[in-house]
Formats: sequence, C-alpha cells, structure tokens
Amino acid sequence: MFAILLSDKMDPFYQNISSFPTVIFTFFLTLCVLFWLVAILGLIDLDILDFDIPDPDGDLGVNDTQFTGPDVLAGLMLKFGLFGVPVTIIVSFLSLFGWFISYFVVHFLFGLIPDGLLHYLAGIPVLFGALYISAYITGVVIRPLRPLFRRANQDTLKQVLGQTAIVRTSRVDNNFGEATLDDGGAGLIFKVRSTGKDIFKKGDRVVLLEYLSEQHVYRVISEEEFKG
Repeated sequence: MFAILLSDKMDPFYQNISSFPTVIFTFFLTLCVLFWLVAILGLIDLDILDFDIPDPDGDLGVNDTQFTGPDVLAGLMLKFGLFGVPVTIIVSFLSLFGWFISYFVVHFLFGLIPDGLLHYLAGIPVLFGALYISAYITGVVIRPLRPLFRRANQDTLKQVLGQTAIVRTSRVDNNFGEATLDDGGAGLIFKVRSTGKDIFKKGDRVVLLEYLSEQHVYRVISEEEFKG
C-alpha cells in the first residue's frame, strides 16, 4: 500500500491536495482525522470545540443597523442548517465535502490554467464555491442526526440537574458562559446563564438548576446558595 502511495503515479494526487485551494481543505481534514483518532482513545470530548456566543440582545442580535462577527456566523449556520449536533461533526463534514469538491475541480479544470497569479485568482471562487456547496450538503446530512443528539441531551438533562459544575469561561452572566461537569470521563460542557445580576468567574462552583429549552442553556446558581 505504501509503495503505491510513494509511486510516481501518485504525483498528481499529491500536487492536487497541496495546491490552492484544495490545500486549505486538506489542512482542516487532516486536523479532523487527528481529532477523531484522539477522540476514539477517549482523551478528549466530542464537544470540545463547541463555543458560546455572547448575545446582548437576547436573540441573534442581527438588525438593520449593526452586524457583528458572531451574529453573522450564527445566522449563516442557521441558514444552512448547521446546528443541533456538535461543532466537531459539522467541521468534519464541511472539511470532507469541501475537500472532495475542491480536489476534483482542481484535477479536471486547473490543468488548463497557467501556474502563477491566474492559478490563485481562479482558486478563490473555487474555494468559496466549494465551501458554500459543502455547507449545504452538510446541512442535509446532519438533519437526521439532530433527533439522536436531542434525545441524548434529554437523557443528560435528567442526570445533571442539581449537579455541581465548574465555570470554564472568563465569566458567567445573564447572556454568556459555559461550565464543565465532571462525568468521570472527559467531562461535559454546558452553556450556562446566571440568575438576576449574579456574575461568576472562571473556576467558580455553580449548580445546574434549570434547563431553558428555548435557549438551550442551563440556569445556574452558586453552590453556596443552593446549599442554603
């Protein structure tokens, strides 16, 4: 097998995966493969890349006068249906589909384009086109997976309410924050919100008091307050 990979017949393959724009998807696909190999060993959690977006307006915060980076990102993810499953799965599918699309476009068409500046100029629309198509395909592929993760979240909900978690972000307030719950493994990461004007800092111990299904977050209070 390795003899085949190192043969001269594989030179076009290496050239394609290392040329722009395929090389960008090759990079992210390699990172995804390494991630899943480590995840299989149980060294990291599936939700390790999940992130929380500060939301000062209580919704996406997109309006007619102001657009922020997180707002636009959240809006695009909703538009393509990239939600309801861990971010690691979404990124993996995006990288895989984008890699295939970019690879075959480069393989069949870029031989007609001279090397140099024209090659990179042609690669820019291919990059964005492959990303757009892969986002659409990923949204379709993960659609049947959402109920599976929803049921898993419901089972988790029954087990974690009343449990103590540790704040992992710089703060937890009414609009932002995450906490980690020790489950005996890699740990569970939850998006959490405080009650009232309470603000918790990284390392504080909080109790998961209530699950807000519309926002997909947990309401928390301090461990001291919970114990009375």
